Amino acid sequence: MLLTPGPTPIHPDATRAFLRPMLGHMDREVFALNREIQTDLRTMYGTAPEAFTALLAGTGSLGMEAGFANLVESGDEVLVCANGSFGRRMAEMAARYGAKVRLVTAPLGEAIDPGDVAAHLDGVQMVAVVHGETSTGVLNPVREIAEVVRRSGALLTVDAVTTAGMEPFLAEAWGVDYAYTGAQKCLSAPPGLAPVAVSERAFARFSARRTPNPSWYTDLAGLRDYWTDHNYHHTVPVNLHFAFHAALRAALREGLEARALRVRQMGKAIYAALAPLGFSHYVKRPQDRLPTVLALRLPEGLDDAGIRSQLRDRNISITGGLGPTAGLIWRLGLMGEAARPEPYRILLGTLEELLDARGIVGRFEEAWQAEQQGQTQQGQTLTTV
Repeated sequence: MLLTPGPTPIHPDATRAFLRPMLGHMDREVFALNREIQTDLRTMYGTAPEAFTALLAGTGSLGMEAGFANLVESGDEVLVCANGSFGRRMAEMAARYGAKVRLVTAPLGEAIDPGDVAAHLDGVQMVAVVHGETSTGVLNPVREIAEVVRRSGALLTVDAVTTAGMEPFLAEAWGVDYAYTGAQKCLSAPPGLAPVAVSERAFARFSARRTPNPSWYTDLAGLRDYWTDHNYHHTVPVNLHFAFHAALRAALREGLEARALRVRQMGKAIYAALAPLGFSHYVKRPQDRLPTVLALRLPEGLDDAGIRSQLRDRNISITGGLGPTAGLIWRLGLMGEAARPEPYRILLGTLEELLDARGIVGRFEEAWQAEQQGQTQQGQTLTTV
């Protein structure tokens, strides 16, 4: 049972779609499927109608690298917002493509300050920021950062790996030029695909490059040849496309705002269950907490590795801290199909046994019911008004 920050349990619709008979990557049915995926990705990312969307055959890290490969040339000034492991990864990738990297940082567990971004924009061609920093459970204020970046003329690249598909994402309204995620995160599809969205402005910047993209595989022109003009570029993983299409359709049917509400209700109920044991929020300010990765500071004396090992022996997988937070926090995944009451009832019931602490599940149920009743009452009020 996967309750990690990724991968997540696969949506049943995606499992069924994945098992369908193989088709060729140049089959007309696959091209029709891809057009639907592109349209649905524009909805998920909130792009302009003409934005280029596609699936890269790789995980979210390929989506990250593709942005720098296509949109950065040697000597470009790139401002990277780094307040965790994945912001640092962005900086490393940008440097490998020849960028002169500047950093705007924040302490672990704190969000990037848009004012700090504004103070370092002079001469910058690109700003890169992680929306939801998976390593610490921090939600960075992308909308506010985008506002200051837009006035500078720089491109804005956003890592939406733990937000897109679970949180409303408004690329066109905010001014995001390049965004990416991983199929196995909020959408609960199998790993192996990186959905990307490229604004017209970003594509124009790519087309005006002084030098060719050093990455043939991720080159936007080659990808457009396949996705738009239906010319051969490389063999795409067709069955992953079918599974992804099904998972994305399921997410859009539920609605991004409904999914965002579900994940927040789950987070509140889990915290209510665990707080009396001494668990506390790692991220201090409520507005900086990433809803899809619940980062909890561990009670003093809790055997982090030992408890997680015992959980794994019972086929329950949760994740501890990464790097400096190892042994200090748990990171509970609340993305896609993991953000459901059923698997967390099992986790919390098992923790009752392992920690010899009764009442955990009862507190969860009470808090979950309260969230559901509050939602019902709010809906009735809105209907009456």
